[in-house]
Amino acid sequence: MVRLLFWIILIAAVVWLWRRHTRPRVDRRAAPRPDEAPRMVRCAHCQVHLPQAQALQQDGKWYCSQAHLEQDHRSS
Repeated sequence: MVRLLFWIILIAAVVWLWRRHTRPRVDRRAAPRPDEAPRMVRCAHCQVHLPQAQALQQDGKWYCSQAHLEQDHRSS
């Protein structure tokens, strides 16, 4: 029984080492950095946060859609 466990552990270790050395390397330094995240703004009407590139701006306020921009200006 001990001999069987020895061979199972030995084969598992060899397979693990083989996979570790044949697997493509992942460069962890190439991951996106937090300072590269898109700038987020808040909709002045519904308070939802969205990327600035997708938002609409008017009179210094940001909006998530044309409908919210129009609703906010009608209520003002």
